[in-house]
Amino acid sequence: MAGAYQSPVSLLHGVGEERAKAFAGLGINSIGDLLEYFPSRYEDYRVRDLTEVKDGERVTLAGTVYGEPSVRFFGKRKSRLSVKVVMDRVVVTAVWFNQTFVKSRLSPGKEILVTGKWDKHKLQITVSEMTEVDSERATKRGELAPVYPLGGDVTHTLLRKTIQQALRQYGKEIPEILPADIVERYRLMPRKDAFHSIHFPENAEDGRQARRRIMFEELFLFQLKMQTLRKINRQQTEGVALAIPMEEVREFVKGLPFPLTDAQKRVVKEILDDMRAPHAMNRLLQGDVGSGKTVVAAIALIAAVKAGYQGALMVPTEILAEQHVQSLTKLLSDYGIQVALLSGSLTAKRRREVIGSLQMGLIDVVVGTHALIQEDVFFSRLGLVITDEQHRFGVEQRRILRNKGLSPDVLFMTATPIPRTLAITAFGDMDVSTIDQMPAGRKPIETTWKKHDQFPAVLEQMRDELRKGRQAYVICPLIEESEKLDVQNAIDVHAQLTHIFPEFGVGLMHGRLPAKEKDAVMQAFLAAEHAVLVSTTVVEVGVNVPNATYMVIYDAERFGLAQLHQLRGRVGRGSEQSYCVLIADPKSEIGKERMRVMCETTDGFELSQRDLELRGPGDFFGTKQSGLPEFKVADLLSDYKALEVARQETVKLVAEDSFWRDEKYHWLRDYLKNEGVLDGVVLD
Repeated sequence: MAGAYQSPVSLLHGVGEERAKAFAGLGINSIGDLLEYFPSRYEDYRVRDLTEVKDGERVTLAGTVYGEPSVRFFGKRKSRLSVKVVMDRVVVTAVWFNQTFVKSRLSPGKEILVTGKWDKHKLQITVSEMTEVDSERATKRGELAPVYPLGGDVTHTLLRKTIQQALRQYGKEIPEILPADIVERYRLMPRKDAFHSIHFPENAEDGRQARRRIMFEELFLFQLKMQTLRKINRQQTEGVALAIPMEEVREFVKGLPFPLTDAQKRVVKEILDDMRAPHAMNRLLQGDVGSGKTVVAAIALIAAVKAGYQGALMVPTEILAEQHVQSLTKLLSDYGIQVALLSGSLTAKRRREVIGSLQMGLIDVVVGTHALIQEDVFFSRLGLVITDEQHRFGVEQRRILRNKGLSPDVLFMTATPIPRTLAITAFGDMDVSTIDQMPAGRKPIETTWKKHDQFPAVLEQMRDELRKGRQAYVICPLIEESEKLDVQNAIDVHAQLTHIFPEFGVGLMHGRLPAKEKDAVMQAFLAAEHAVLVSTTVVEVGVNVPNATYMVIYDAERFGLAQLHQLRGRVGRGSEQSYCVLIADPKSEIGKERMRVMCETTDGFELSQRDLELRGPGDFFGTKQSGLPEFKVADLLSDYKALEVARQETVKLVAEDSFWRDEKYHWLRDYLKNEGVLDGVVLD
């Protein structure tokens, strides 16, 4: 079948050069592409009983023409054709609009099937399709007809007919590629039966079982690829088993000014176990804003340094780098660990000093921006690489930093809580650690939703906070006024608030400012020279201003829940009660629901799950950079249990020696080869 799968679709009878071009427009080039062009839904042509049909429903009814049809004309080109039809001993009126040509086919006594919208009160069906029972075209009686995404000159009739022919010709050759024990254990339909049934189901249950089989296969193959990549990564990047002096690490943890949460203890164990193992760590650490990821990173760094290695922490902005240097110095300096900053703003002299000290091993931990991956930066003995807000860096940037050591352990950190469904999909080749618990005593941020006309009252509440010596953020979605979007923009709001709060400094920050100006504005806010900071979402990542207790987010309906939560996390970082006000006038029910959800919970993981449900996987990460696979049948939300099962099964499978040798798995190995996963790989 592999050969037939790759054969051009033009081999099928009736598919000439022109039709092959039309199919190519749908991405159908081979017979395999055709067989795997699955329907998105089905039209239900099963004949219904009148007693069970609801008003306004689309139905197919069977009956006998009773009497002569009549036509009425109105307007220039409009017509109404009607005829009485006896259905279930009830006389029903069948109506066609602007289809007078049907009249000749409606002779009394003729049996017909009509599909259309049912009007229960008038006992009338407005017909969209008709089939004569005694004709060859009466194939729709009792059928679920597949509906496909179409384009160009390809019609449903042509597509169905061509798929039917391909199944007749090649259907028996469709191989079973899933292991027999998995097919049996999960009671999956055999593959060739599933391909027939998903295109032409005999009944609804037949179609459901076919979809279930193909959905599981998609998720299984994807997870097989992820787990194989993970195995290859571990096998080929042997790494170093760090001899961590655990007593010194425990001493450091005991000396912290606060106890670790149970979640922090769990992820610390997972990370240290990885660092002591002979393979290179490849782990994602995710935790909500304020959950204590920095302390976990500090424990990992002290473990690496005490084992005789250097650590590097790469962050997306200079301000964040400086804040990390301050916090890590405070935590690590008493233990004889040298922490240094490497960023673009350093003087040439200081930069040379840092690079030289790194190379000589005089610096234990370096924190920096992308300056860390420049060509002239070398390490003496790099053992641990931590990337904060890892989605902000490209794969290539992360790879360059990793290559500056001999297979160092790598820890990716993110404060964007990712639902487990997406974490095991988008990051399936990584191990995932989650801090799903907040430190005790943290005050939840009070979140409220206000309409635009309530803004004056919001300003008064903000003024009360500012008078207490606190600071505030005002977030806007746009920089300048736009003709296309009627939303508040940062420049206008800055001018407005400068006028309203003349006694308080008001700063302005947005993405178009040069990096130095951005840093200057942020430093002024950190130093409390500005009481209010008007900003676009550039303030989202990691900035820590404990004195900021008030946030206003303009046109909040234009942000996703995950992003709103990230923005909200800029306040509530000190001991005082903090507030977040969402200014929004959402028009849709989904928009209103998102505002309500934001006010109900401050749990980032719960919000991320709701965001996923409301917006879908593509929009959650941003469609272009999501890294999520596009499945033909599977759905990450509704099929998340099957995704988990597929992951568990493939983890076991790739760990078995027999998988890489046994003939019964050759289809799966061929799939991995075709996907390029095994290029240049020699597996033990």
